[in-house]
Amino acid sequence: MDSYKQKIISFYQKHRRLPGYKEIMELTGFKSKNAVYKLINKMVEVGLVQKDAQGRLTPNRLLNEVPMLGLVEAGIPTMIDDELTDTINLDDYLIVHRDESFVLEVKGDSMIDEGIKEGDLVVVEKKKNAREGDIVIARVDGGWTMKYLRRKNGKNYLEPANKNYRPIYPTEELEIGAVVTGVIRKY
Repeated sequence: MDSYKQKIISFYQKHRRLPGYKEIMELTGFKSKNAVYKLINKMVEVGLVQKDAQGRLTPNRLLNEVPMLGLVEAGIPTMIDDELTDTINLDDYLIVHRDESFVLEVKGDSMIDEGIKEGDLVVVEKKKNAREGDIVIARVDGGWTMKYLRRKNGKNYLEPANKNYRPIYPTEELEIGAVVTGVIRKY
C-alpha cells in the first residue's frame, strides 16, 4: 500500500485534491474499480483518508493534515458551518523551504508587542539577507537575538517590539542568520 499511497500523495500535492476512482486506476495500474474500492477502504480503515457526506475523499492522516472548517469571528459572534471546507497541512502552511527551515524556542519578552511570547516556537528560514521590517535571528557583536531589522543612515540595527527595551546598534558586527516565518503557540 505504501507505493500506492506515495502516488496518491504526489497527485494531491500537484493538484491540491485527491484523485477519483479512474485517476487512481491510472496511478496504480489497477484494471478494475473494485481493486480501487478495496484500496480506498483500506486507506479509510487505517485513517489515511476519509469520505465526506458526498462520498468524496479528503485527506486525514495521509499528509498530516487537519480539517479546516472555515473562519471564526474574533468580534461579534456569527454562525459557523461545521461542514468540512478543506484541510490544511501545518508543515506546508508554516514551512516553504524545508531544507532551510528550523524551529527555535523563544526566551525573553523583547518581542511581546508583536505577539511573540516566551515559550513560543518560531519557525525560521536560514537567510543571510533580509528586508527592513523582517523579524530576524541575528548575531550582533557576538551574541544572538531575535528583533526587527531596521535601517537608519545606511546602517542596519535591531529594534525590539517592547517599549521597555532599547534598539540595538552594533558596535562591531550585525550578521543575519535567519528570518522568522511563523510563530507557534500551544495553550
